[in-house]
Amino acid sequence: MLSSSALPRAIISRSALTASTAAAVAAGGRVADLRHDAWGHGILAVAHAAHIAGAETVLVDSASEVEALRFEGIDATVDGDADIDASLLYGLPDADGVLSSRPVLRLAGRVMSTKRLKPGDAVSYGYIHRATEHTVVALVTGGYAQGIVRALGNAAHVEVDRVARPIIGRVAMDVCVVDLQGEEVPVGTEVTYFGGTGPAAPALARWSAVTGLTVAELVAVAGAHAQREWEE
Repeated sequence: MLSSSALPRAIISRSALTASTAAAVAAGGRVADLRHDAWGHGILAVAHAAHIAGAETVLVDSASEVEALRFEGIDATVDGDADIDASLLYGLPDADGVLSSRPVLRLAGRVMSTKRLKPGDAVSYGYIHRATEHTVVALVTGGYAQGIVRALGNAAHVEVDRVARPIIGRVAMDVCVVDLQGEEVPVGTEVTYFGGTGPAAPALARWSAVTGLTVAELVAVAGAHAQREWEE
């Protein structure tokens, strides 16, 4: 088992959650979809936010979750369909990468080490990527075991210091390699995979196009396998 420091972090914004749940409930509907641990966001926090915003009930996976939420004074059900816009509720992009509200969850890793490459040097196992020029790459926490799907290697970007940088080579089980394109960053620098307010905010749309998975599937898996934290 990985230590918490080796896991990516699922950082939930309190302010974004409050704003997005209010907007989603105001847009119409009465039932909020909180299945799969509120799509990886954490069922209890999202249930309270939806309840305060005016949702009549929440849709969950099990009778035990129904009972637990009733102790919190929140009506829940395992039957029927949710009719509150989940993309608006969680701040998720549409297929074109358009966001109707700020993302509630930001998935972040950290730089474990950096390495200079010269033309021809290869990265990750299988050597499916070779540098074409002198550059600097970073080994970053987060791999396919945490929901950063293998197909994203050589096909998606992350955010480092507010700049989009490509994932290169094969995504490994617990780490991936990011091309810093000649820049240097300190060990420990935060890397945002998706969410937040910078260039990675709508990244799940690209992930969905590359992997064939839905945005809902991607965020739920990543959120469930990361260390959950909170920010304003």
